[in-house]
Amino acid sequence: MFDKIFAVLVASAALIAASGPAPAQQSFGGSYPITMQEPDPGVDHTARDIELPPELRRTSVFYRSDYPSGTVIVNTADRFLYLIIDHQRALRYGVGVGRDGFQWGGTHKITRKAEWPDWTPPPEMIERQPYLPRFMAGGPGNPMGARALYIGTTVYRIHGTNAPETIGQAVSSGCFRLVNDDVMDLYTRVTVGAKVIVRH
Repeated sequence: MFDKIFAVLVASAALIAASGPAPAQQSFGGSYPITMQEPDPGVDHTARDIELPPELRRTSVFYRSDYPSGTVIVNTADRFLYLIIDHQRALRYGVGVGRDGFQWGGTHKITRKAEWPDWTPPPEMIERQPYLPRFMAGGPGNPMGARALYIGTTVYRIHGTNAPETIGQAVSSGCFRLVNDDVMDLYTRVTVGAKVIVRH
């Protein structure tokens, strides 16, 4: 009897090994891919915006909340930014978020807005990535993209990107990025002083 059970177990193990690992789930949300290589500064992939998946494009959605119109809510787990329109509607934008170890949460306000912002990597980023430029003027090759909204007294911003392939990914050092068309749209709708809620 023992020999028969042992033979069945061996055969089952062989079958499992032969079948290989189960395919990775590709459902959108928490299991969406969270790592990729950050493109080098100065590389402009803006034209690849047309490749953005439909679920990451700006759209109006049902979103019940008690927050006032103009509130910005970032859900880092789902890779979405919501701009509250009223108590039942929001504009949803696909975003890139901070990679593992650089995700954060809290409530702040927009303290400043800029068009085609310059980029000065903070000292902490330079220490981690010493090859980065110390300063880059605003423009199409700038990784800050077409617009930036500065969050409170933090070093973090909601900004555009010339690397649309990073939308929906966890790749940044803590900032939230949108494709340039979307960040320009958001820029016109959000005022200095607007509340920003980051849900980690």
